[in-house]
Amino acid sequence: MDKENSIYKSFQEAQEVLRAFVANEDNLSQIAAAGELLVSTIDGGNKIISCGNGGSMSDAMHFAEELSGRFRDDRPALPAIAISDAAHITCAANDYGFKGIFSRFVSGLGFKNDVLLAISTSGNSENIIEAVKVAKAKEMKVVALTGKDGGKLAQMADVEIRVPFTGYADRIQEVHIKIIHCLIEFIEIHSRVASAEN
Repeated sequence: MDKENSIYKSFQEAQEVLRAFVANEDNLSQIAAAGELLVSTIDGGNKIISCGNGGSMSDAMHFAEELSGRFRDDRPALPAIAISDAAHITCAANDYGFKGIFSRFVSGLGFKNDVLLAISTSGNSENIIEAVKVAKAKEMKVVALTGKDGGKLAQMADVEIRVPFTGYADRIQEVHIKIIHCLIEFIEIHSRVASAEN
């Protein structure tokens, strides 16, 4: 029973974090604002670059593959790419340090009016912040998925979506993946490119 109780408590806490997030209408407004920005980016012929560390890198990859591949229905492939290539990451880390792994990629492949989706549960990941600095210098827009108090990213992003949970990062990531699915669904519904015939 103790084992089952610990499992129940885990689900219960996750449910409460999600409930608190959804109860704040500002969070839903921020998701809609991010969705509109991403749609205008795609429909304007630009792309989305996503990045994160650890589990957040997995989320960045998940976001990009659902757009370039498929989420729910058949539709044209959409221009999204995650910074996840191992050769690039190890090369950039070796030559520029770990803080440069994302910014170096954005410097080479990011262009004006592209969007950087920056994911950091603390909002203070140094390599994410460096990538945002480069993105802003290149006149890209930035959507940030954060947690806790938003960290430094809160003041740097054009749109910040924050899960204000101060405990373990996995609870924040669980809401982040739901946000990501909502953004992808928003894009599929509202983008002219997404709704075009194959």
